[in-house]
Amino acid sequence: MSVTVICPLYKSKQYINSLHKSLLMQEDIDLKVIKYILTDTGDGVDKIVNDLEKAELTIISISDFSHSLTREKAAMESESMHGQTIKYWYDGGNCTSAPYIAQKLGLFEECGIQTECLNGTAVKEALGTNAAQFGVSHIASLLVPITNNVNYTFIMGAHVGCKSLYVLGDSDYKSTEDLKNTRIAVPNGIGNSDYNITARLLDKDGINPLTDVELTPVESSACVAAMQNGEISAALLSDTYAYKMVQDGTLRLVRSLLDEDFAHEPCCVVAMNNDFLNENPVTAKKLTQCLKKASNWMRNNPEEAVNMLLDDGKISGDYDMNLELWNTLKFGLTDEYTKAGLEQIIDDYIRLGLITSTKDADALLEKAWHPQAPEA
Repeated sequence: MSVTVICPLYKSKQYINSLHKSLLMQEDIDLKVIKYILTDTGDGVDKIVNDLEKAELTIISISDFSHSLTREKAAMESESMHGQTIKYWYDGGNCTSAPYIAQKLGLFEECGIQTECLNGTAVKEALGTNAAQFGVSHIASLLVPITNNVNYTFIMGAHVGCKSLYVLGDSDYKSTEDLKNTRIAVPNGIGNSDYNITARLLDKDGINPLTDVELTPVESSACVAAMQNGEISAALLSDTYAYKMVQDGTLRLVRSLLDEDFAHEPCCVVAMNNDFLNENPVTAKKLTQCLKKASNWMRNNPEEAVNMLLDDGKISGDYDMNLELWNTLKFGLTDEYTKAGLEQIIDDYIRLGLITSTKDADALLEKAWHPQAPEA
């Protein structure tokens, strides 16, 4: 195992030689380099270090010295992607915008991290292959691939809500109970996020998604016509997409991730590629801290956030609609909140057969959930 030792020292002339000798004597490691970070005391210790085997030297002022901060900075500079551009996945919209807003607010730059947006690629592919190092998407989309060893993990929650089950405004369907023995559209297909969300919404009401209804793929843009033609009874749609049609009476909501029994759990998370995370732990922590700051800002400054995305063409529609929808999402989730939601979701997925490769909920949570900047 190749190891780099980072060693910040304060007024170290009296013991630097003995310390260095002990570090060189470590067994069963391939010692790459010892990075000494020493205070500028003018006592000639820099000349001693320059003559030591496998030693690199950085001198800082006494006023800038802190063991923890100095060590963290040096560790970050030694990581594989230090100085390189880190890519985040974002394809527009309000739900997945935290990385974009963090960049716009200059939070990444404040931490010395250069970032770039990647779009036009499926999020699971982008994160799994490390084409993008992190991004936001639905738990319903991202969780199952983790059980099949797709190479990413969850580092923080994003928000709640954002999708609901809709019927025609003038239909006789008043609740999910009325949808039994009918066909319900899951636009992105069987086994994908819309299917998984719909299965849980129905199951919560005692409706078996496998036997009591037929879940079928229908494009979002074709769902209203399919309802009007009697081909389907309902469809799972994004609340943004359905908003105007609810306002004009074309559609009516019958079940939602914003309902009280689902509003206690996240619908979306920030996921990060495992290789990037393992090779760049300090950078990963800094990125997570930036995203949490951005998420809290988004929650506390909805007007500014909505205007920012409208001005940049990242969301469409009018301001009032977007502000109303924004405030339903409740950005700025805590890790405790996210973990509790993931535990319930994992239990449901296993019980409903949405996850078939494991029955061990605790092991899956351990594999899927790696918060990088826990709240104090």
